[in-house]
Amino acid sequence: MQETASSRSIGVAARRNGDKRARRASNVVSARRTSRDWPQRYGGRLVYSDVLVIAATMVVFLTMGLPPEAFVDWPNGYRLPYWGAVLFVALVWLLALSIFDTRDRHVAGNGVHEYRRVANATVAVIALCVALAFFLRMDVSRALFLIAMPVGLFALMLSRWMWRQWLRRQQRHGEYVYRALVLGESAKAGHVIDSIRREPGSGFDIVGVVTSGRVPTSIKKVPVVGGFSHAIQAMDATDADTIIVAGADDLDPEMMRRLGWDVADRDGNLVVAPALTDIAGPRIHTRQAAGLPLVHVEFPRLDGAKRFGKRAFDLVGSILMIVLVSPIMLASAVAIKLESRGPVLFRQIRVGRRGREFGMIKFRSMDADADDQLASLLDLQGTTERPLFKVVNDPRITPVGRYLRKYSIDELPQLFNVLRGDMSLVGPRPQRAAEVALYDDAAHRRLLVKPGMSGLWQVSGRSTLEWEDALRLDLYYVENWSFTQDVVILFRTVRAVVAPGKSAH
Repeated sequence: MQETASSRSIGVAARRNGDKRARRASNVVSARRTSRDWPQRYGGRLVYSDVLVIAATMVVFLTMGLPPEAFVDWPNGYRLPYWGAVLFVALVWLLALSIFDTRDRHVAGNGVHEYRRVANATVAVIALCVALAFFLRMDVSRALFLIAMPVGLFALMLSRWMWRQWLRRQQRHGEYVYRALVLGESAKAGHVIDSIRREPGSGFDIVGVVTSGRVPTSIKKVPVVGGFSHAIQAMDATDADTIIVAGADDLDPEMMRRLGWDVADRDGNLVVAPALTDIAGPRIHTRQAAGLPLVHVEFPRLDGAKRFGKRAFDLVGSILMIVLVSPIMLASAVAIKLESRGPVLFRQIRVGRRGREFGMIKFRSMDADADDQLASLLDLQGTTERPLFKVVNDPRITPVGRYLRKYSIDELPQLFNVLRGDMSLVGPRPQRAAEVALYDDAAHRRLLVKPGMSGLWQVSGRSTLEWEDALRLDLYYVENWSFTQDVVILFRTVRAVVAPGKSAH
C-alpha cells in the first residue's frame, strides 16, 4: 500500500511536534541538571585551583631553591633531572588529594573535614617521598619537604578558604544550593528549618514541607506542599533535588525504602536529620548492624595527650603573641594613663574551669568606679536576671576605652592569664560569680573547659548575640572540641579584630 500525500504530511507534522516537545523536555532537563550539578562544577573548580597552586609551588621551588642544572642521584640508578622528580611529586600530590576525597561533595565547602583531608593528603605525600628517598638513598633537597610542600599546603588551605567564601556569597543569593523539602511532623520539621536558617551558609534552600495531619498552610513561613504519601509528587512539583527526613511516627521502614528508591530514580538526595543537634561531624560514625544504619555519637574528652597538646599550644601561642603585641600594649597603657585617673589594668574575679575562681586582667576601658554603677544600669534596662551582663550604650566606657574595646585591645593582658594557665587562647568567655549563679544545668557545662580569650560566640556576633545564642555556641564548642576548630576560631578572631564591624562594643 502506498502512502498518500495527506498521510505523509500528517506524519511529518507529528514528527515536528514530537521533536519540539522533545527539545522542550531536553531544555527542561538540561536546566535542572545545570542547577543540580553544582557540587560537580564546584569540585571541578577545586581541581583547577589545586593544579595551579601545586604547579606554582613547584615552579617557585625549582627557580629559587635549586641551581639551573640540578639532578637527583642515587647509587646504581638513573640520573634524573630535578624537574622530573618535582613533576613526580606534584602528580603524586594531586593524586593524593583525589584519593583522600578532598573534593567530595559532602565535605567540600563545608566544615573542617575538607581542610583536615587536604592536610592528611599532603602529610601522606611527604611521608611517601621521604621513605622513597631514604630506601633508594636519593640525594633530594630537604627544602622540598621542609619548606616547599608546607608552603604549598598553606596555599592549598588558603585557596580552599577563598573558594568557600565565594561559595557562601553565591549561596546567600540562592545559587549553588540544594533545593530541599523537609519531610516530617510539624514540630520536627520546624526544628530542622530553624536550624538550617540559623546558618546562612548551610547550602540548603528549603522550598516546602511534607507532613501529615491537620497542619496550617505553612510551617515557619515555608509552604506545606503535600502529605507523606505524595512526597515524590511534591518533589517533582517544586523541582526539589533533596528530601530532608525530620522524622515522624507515620513513616514506617517500608515507606522510607520506597521513598529512597524514588529519590534515587530522580538522581536526588535523601538526607536523614536525627533528633541530635549541635553535634560536629567528626563525632558521628555510622555502623551497620542487622541491616540497620546505626549512628554512633562519640563524646570528646580533653584529657591526656589532648590536654597536654592544648596547653603546649597555649604556652607557645601566648609567648609569641606577648612579644608581638608588646608595643601595642605599651602604647595602650600610656593612652589610658594620660586620659583619666585610675589604674591602667583592671582585675576582676571570674569563674574558670570547674568553678575555680581567678583574677582576670584587662586594660581599664571604663571609669574607675564602673563596677559600682553596674547594678543600677542593668536594673534600668531590665536584664538583671540574665547571665550575660551587657549594658547597651554603656555610659561608663571612656573615649580611649571605646577604641580599645572595638579592636579588642583591652583583652590583650589576658595573654598573661593564658601563660599562667588560668585561661586558654580559645574557649568560652569567663563570667562573674553572679552570672554563674544564674546558670541552669546546661549552662554549667561551659565550665568543663578552661575559659578562653576568644571563643565561638565572639567570632559569630560578639555583643549582638542574645544569651541563648551565645550559650548554644559555647556548648557546641565544649561538646565538639578539636585542635582544628581552635585554629579556625583563632583565624576568625584575627579577621574579626581587624574588621570589627557593628558587633563590637
